Amino acid sequence: MPGGRLTQQERRQIALGLADGLAYAEIARRLDRPTSTVTREVMRNGGPTSYRADLAHLATERRAHRGKSPAAARRTAEAPRRAVHGRDPEAVLAYEETLTTVLVHSGMPRMTARVLALLFTSDEGGLTAADLVQRLRVSPATVSKAIAFLEAQTLVRRERGEGRRERYVVDDDVWYQSMIDSAKGTALLAETARQGVGVLGTGTAAAVRMENVARFLDHVSESITRAADQARAILHTKPERPAE
Repeated sequence: MPGGRLTQQERRQIALGLADGLAYAEIARRLDRPTSTVTREVMRNGGPTSYRADLAHLATERRAHRGKSPAAARRTAEAPRRAVHGRDPEAVLAYEETLTTVLVHSGMPRMTARVLALLFTSDEGGLTAADLVQRLRVSPATVSKAIAFLEAQTLVRRERGEGRRERYVVDDDVWYQSMIDSAKGTALLAETARQGVGVLGTGTAAAVRMENVARFLDHVSESITRAADQARAILHTKPERPAE
């Protein structure tokens, strides 16, 4: 399997694969590259809908001229990683970067995404502020700001650790609660749209539009809630045997 940086020709093949609607894994297979390499390349250069091979290649060259890339700089700055459960520390770090990039493209601030990715990939499911500061090599204030954002989104919670130290924890139910909150927000938007029907005058073009919007959002909210309730148990599935 080839290593090193992607060539301009490989980037053009990635762009063609995206245009054809191919999955990252299929594009990676055709390039004989890891899927994570293709995922990172696309996500850090505009995402699947905005990726441009030539622009991505120029951006990579500029980063190389400026010195180490952000990911490489973090490999140097972050605390050394020990091999746990037979994992490759470099592969884990690369995956954290990929997960961070995907979270950023979903609308999350980058530092907040880095904190959440680190919490999700921790076997403990929770870390202290000191742990996060040490692993990310950022200030306590930066961690505090990221945690405040995550708490507001109900993506993390605090629990008392040893002594007076608090741990920031992601629960097994975090995605369920996030989906339910999303459904509630959608339902509220539907109700607001329906209120506009009376204001705009029943039967008018604007009122009909708002009524259709309300019906659509009602359906989406109910579907999300139903699907989340049906699939909730999946989040609590445990491995048949503990990892050695």
